[in-house]
Amino acid sequence: MKRILILEDDDSIAELERDYLEIAGFEAVIIANGREGLQRGLEGRFDLVLLDVMLPEMDGFEICRALRRETQIPILMVTARKEDIDKIRGLGLGADDYVVKPFSPSELVARVNAHLARYERLTSLGERRLEQDGICYKGLKIQPAARRVFVREQEIPLTNRGFELLLFLAQNPNIVFSKETLLERIWGFDSLGDASTVTVHINRIREKIEEDSSRPQYIETVWGAGYRFKME
Repeated sequence: MKRILILEDDDSIAELERDYLEIAGFEAVIIANGREGLQRGLEGRFDLVLLDVMLPEMDGFEICRALRRETQIPILMVTARKEDIDKIRGLGLGADDYVVKPFSPSELVARVNAHLARYERLTSLGERRLEQDGICYKGLKIQPAARRVFVREQEIPLTNRGFELLLFLAQNPNIVFSKETLLERIWGFDSLGDASTVTVHINRIREKIEEDSSRPQYIETVWGAGYRFKME
C-alpha cells in the first residue's frame, strides 16, 4: 500500500484529502505542523507528499527545498495562493505539481496516481537495461536507470521533472517539441497544466548543466516553436 504524507493545517481540507486517498487505496498520514512534517518526510517512509504552502513554524517552500535535497519522491503543492510567482517558486524548488484550492478531490487523486505511476515506472527494474548505454554528449552524461546526471564528471542534482524533461529531450535529439507537447509528455495533464511550468524547468536545468545558460549548448530554444536537444 502506497503511503501519502499530507502536510496541511486546515483540518477540513486535510481530512477530505485523506478520505479520498483512503478510498482510492492509499494510506494517508496528516501532519499540521511544518517542522514536524519535514521530519516525518525525511524518514523515508512515504511515497508522495501533499504539501500546503502556509504551515505553522515552517512554510511549504522551505519544506520542499529541504525534502528535495534528500529525496526524489513526488511532491505536490496544494495551496490557495493563485499567483504565478508562487507556482514558479514552488516548481523551481523541486515540486512536481501544483494544485490550487478549491480543487476537485477526484482530480487530486488522479494526479497522485499519475505521479506515483510515473515515478515507479522510471525507477523500476525494467529501466536498468538503459543504464549501460546511457547518453553521453559533450561532457554531459545521463544515466536513466540510476536517475543521475553528470557534467564533466561532476554529478548534477535535478528534480524528478527536471530529470524526466532532460532525458526525454536527449532521447529525441534535434526534434523540436512545443511547451504544450512537453507538458503533456512529461506531466501528463495537458488540459490542466500551465505551459510556463516547462519554461521554469528548462531554465533550472540550464542553470545546472550549461556553462553559460544564456548561450546553451545542450537545450536550444527555437523561438515560436519550443525546445530541442541540440546534437550535432
